Amino acid sequence: MSKLIQEKIKQSLKAAEGSYYRLVLLVGEPGSGKTMVLRDVANELSVPVININLELSAKLLELTAKQRTLHLQRFLDEITETGNSTLILDNLEILFDKDMKQDPLRLLQRISRNHSIVASWNGKTTGSKLTYAASDHPEYRNYDQVDILIVGMDGTATIDSAK
Repeated sequence: MSKLIQEKIKQSLKAAEGSYYRLVLLVGEPGSGKTMVLRDVANELSVPVININLELSAKLLELTAKQRTLHLQRFLDEITETGNSTLILDNLEILFDKDMKQDPLRLLQRISRNHSIVASWNGKTTGSKLTYAASDHPEYRNYDQVDILIVGMDGTATIDSAK
């Protein structure tokens, strides 16, 4: 199944080339194998996997909560300015922290204007709905009609429905 998912990601990246947002989300529950798939895709594309939690937390460590909120977007831009046209982003949980007061999907979409992005997403897709975390979780997010490409860990992909 991993090879199928990798192929769907690469097809989605190609399909996203002409889109306003060049964002592909790899959606699955925690522990479903997203990191391994992202590493395999990164190896094929010869790009690194960027651990957003690790990179951002190092930059935010010395700041107050208010400063973190104000500087998060700039730091995220710095982290993603790698010179690669395609970026693989994993471990995004810090973006969902309520204290950050950010919209994680919008942050990813913004970055995807300058780079093709493949990012892991701990959640589910149902029809045109995208969710992050369980509904009773403090970091729960629910999006309707998202303008991005999605590949599920179950092998489904939004590019399949576009064909």
